[in-house]
Amino acid sequence: MSKTRKTTIEVQGAAITVLSQKAQDFICLTDIARVKNADRSDDLVRNWLRNRNTVEFLGIWEQLNNPDFNSVEFDGIKMQAGLNSFALTPKQWIENTKAIGIVSHAGRYGGTYAHKDIAFEFASWISVEFKLYLIKEFQRLKEDENNRLSLAWDLNRTLSKLNYHIHTDAVKAHLIPAAVTPSQASITYASEADILNVALFGQTAKQWRDANPGLEGNMREYATVEQLLVLANIEGMNAELIHMGLSQGERLKRLNGIAIRQMQVLTSASAIKKLKE
Repeated sequence: MSKTRKTTIEVQGAAITVLSQKAQDFICLTDIARVKNADRSDDLVRNWLRNRNTVEFLGIWEQLNNPDFNSVEFDGIKMQAGLNSFALTPKQWIENTKAIGIVSHAGRYGGTYAHKDIAFEFASWISVEFKLYLIKEFQRLKEDENNRLSLAWDLNRTLSKLNYHIHTDAVKAHLIPAAVTPSQASITYASEADILNVALFGQTAKQWRDANPGLEGNMREYATVEQLLVLANIEGMNAELIHMGLSQGERLKRLNGIAIRQMQVLTSASAIKKLKE
């Protein structure tokens, strides 16, 4: 699990590590096991894996979520599960079946981690009460993250709208003759808005509507936080380029280059990490 984001939640006084990557959350089984026995946390994880019900649960989860899961190896493991002589470690499970639901880490993120679906199942084996508190704190963590992301989206949407006023004022002052009718003026405004749309989204408003007949609103309503921030930036820049007297074609080229560079910076791993912190 590279490029992970680490968060710690407190559950009944215990610190539980959560690693997030690509919208997937993995919870530390080692931390959960310490709640029951801090000195034998690894043994508890292995004992849980020996259980036949556990093996069946893990197999079904992998079959639903992992196209590369080795079902042949899994069948062999399932036949042995529950026998007194049966033993299974997280590493053996991962290597033999190509499982993705459980991950073992050394070093910085040391411990055994599992996808939240599996971690909740393990927590239930440790303590039903602890599982309920774990789910509650995990949900609170995700709500906080979503609220922060929503706030950032709303802020950038507001900045975009404010900069759009600067943009339209520049259009009015330099590109619209005084004698045109309101309908003629709206054509120029729409044309200039599409300069921004093409520079950032690669298509005009009409092209987006034709490609998305089932969606309401416009493409900007479906933009990411990063796209809205870049949109706010290039709106202000386009206004300045209009004041400088540059042609529409030259402005489009410049704005597109700026949009590409800024999106590359904002969508880099380090930028995403800072945005979510």
